[in-house]
Amino acid sequence: MKLNLSDRKKKTIKRLYKIALVIIGLVVVIFNDIFGKLEGFVEFIALYFILVFISIAQWLFKQIKALIRLKNEKAKTELMHLKSQVNPHFFFNMLNNLYGLVDKDAKKAQQLILKLSDMMRYSIYDGEKETVLLSEEITYLENYIELHKMRYHKAIDIQFNIDTNDTDYEIMPLLFIILLENAFKHGVENLRENAYVHITLTAHNNEVTFEIENNFDEAQDNPETGIGLKNLKRRLELVYPKKHTLTLSKTDNIYNATLNIKGL
Repeated sequence: MKLNLSDRKKKTIKRLYKIALVIIGLVVVIFNDIFGKLEGFVEFIALYFILVFISIAQWLFKQIKALIRLKNEKAKTELMHLKSQVNPHFFFNMLNNLYGLVDKDAKKAQQLILKLSDMMRYSIYDGEKETVLLSEEITYLENYIELHKMRYHKAIDIQFNIDTNDTDYEIMPLLFIILLENAFKHGVENLRENAYVHITLTAHNNEVTFEIENNFDEAQDNPETGIGLKNLKRRLELVYPKKHTLTLSKTDNIYNATLNIKGL
């Protein structure tokens, strides 16, 4: 089972404690060897310094443990705050669309409401979890895509290719949605025709790669400057330090984002 940040810190503290005990034992042996044949006063002084050393070591370990706990709590608080920022404007936009659709096409509005409800439930409840199954994350992305297909009145080339024989990998929730959301917000939204979004998700050997490519209007805003990407980068740093790569590239009117996570 994968250790979380707190478990790794606890193991580190235990290792340091064991090392300190070994050092203390060596100090006791050395003092005993040096002062063993001397008079009792000198032995008393030696014992006194050993006890002082032990007390200082215990105090240091307590301070280190407190600092690690504080750092861990700050990281969790920051992560929860970042998660709460995911997708609010998407739901707001969808509700606005539903308002205008209710009178025009009630059946379509009902379908949108059901899918939107599933997505909101996932964001609120599963989004608070440390990890979810990759299969759940895939379903969330598929619902997002279906909502957009129902929403637009123009032809969009949307492809979602999945290459994996195991969707039971555990992964931090709401990771890929930011990249997918950017593809629609900065690409599809601003193109009148020939818009496309091509997605490939592969999962093999405890490694997941999510790649997405879309075209966009070069006259519009830069997809790399939004708060969503800053949010994603920080979450990856907190949860997958040195285990992920996020590559963003832009060629003419084509934007590509590739996220790779190892060691799941």
